[in-house]
Amino acid sequence: MHHNNNAELIKNYTFTEDDFKFHEKSDVIADVAPENPPVGFFKDAMIRFSKNKASMVALFMLVFIIVMAIFGPMMGDFHFREQNVQWDRLPPRIPFLENLGIFDGTSTVTVQVANMPNWEHVYIETVRTFYQTAGARTVAMAEIRIDAYANVGAEDIYFWFGSDMLGRDLWTRLWRGARVSLMMAAIAVLINLTIGVIYGAVAAYYGKKTDLIMLNIMEIFSAVPTLIVVILIATRLGTSMWSLIGALTFSGWIGMANMMRAQFYRHKGQEYVMAARIMGASDKRLIFRYILPNAIGPTITQVAVAIPVFMMTEAFLSYLGLGIQAPEPSVGVLLSQGQEMLLTNPHAVFFPALVISLLMLSFQMMSNGLRDAFDPTLRGH
Repeated sequence: MHHNNNAELIKNYTFTEDDFKFHEKSDVIADVAPENPPVGFFKDAMIRFSKNKASMVALFMLVFIIVMAIFGPMMGDFHFREQNVQWDRLPPRIPFLENLGIFDGTSTVTVQVANMPNWEHVYIETVRTFYQTAGARTVAMAEIRIDAYANVGAEDIYFWFGSDMLGRDLWTRLWRGARVSLMMAAIAVLINLTIGVIYGAVAAYYGKKTDLIMLNIMEIFSAVPTLIVVILIATRLGTSMWSLIGALTFSGWIGMANMMRAQFYRHKGQEYVMAARIMGASDKRLIFRYILPNAIGPTITQVAVAIPVFMMTEAFLSYLGLGIQAPEPSVGVLLSQGQEMLLTNPHAVFFPALVISLLMLSFQMMSNGLRDAFDPTLRGH
């Protein structure tokens, strides 16, 4: 009915010469001028990502940790290698917060009640008293809270995250270690991403024998245990950041390649790819201009998750003595060293574990937002 009404209006309308205008071939004719600048694929993805509140919180948290990894070591009073064994295993002490009873540099020690006068100069309060029997003798004991810094003559010293077993500042070492771990993981992921995207895209795009041969090569690499590769590289090149990166990239790109391969098989038969091929688009343009942007969403998610996973792998290898070696710290090294005094000084493990946990949470939340932002099926939502 609507179509018939329009046809009737056109039929009854009388056109005159004033309704027409002569145009040259060079004239640009448009029905309506665009009101807003054009929005490309990646700009549209970033706009939708910025509307995801959880992902933005994760991004700010991640940026904060990265900024602290860069500038945090400069904020401390000590170099990350500087040590003083008289100040070992000191608890966290932070200005202003110590006045609130938080991170005040106090610790709890167990002493005999008869020896409590020897602790008067650092005594704060008695936590509890009890009796301890050793053979036929029963001794009165007490758990007392003391000023740990005054006990070692460091009244004016502040270790914000405490000190380790060698008296080194854990604040400086943690942020220095976070910088090393993040840089190492980022480099490894970047290498794996480059290799994996190109390898998986070529294998899936050309398919058939090319895909079969490249798939067999991937299976050969994946069959070699990562730990064996790390040991061989460490034996040949030593334990350093670059040798560890080499070990992580030996087979780490396979996951990226498999993901990209699956995405290309999903998209390469779509109508827009067929239309571009009919229009004469080259293989390079089809891969990187048409298919890759639509297949990049799950890959970006995997990249964001891979960084903290690599950091955890580095922590595991450091525990085995195959990671970054002293005196250079990393989050994995700090966790490995902190477990040796976990029961007496839990702060040595708590702060590195907190940083790596926040990193994993931030990357996971941000990767979910990036996945949704780069998903072409969600455009306009």
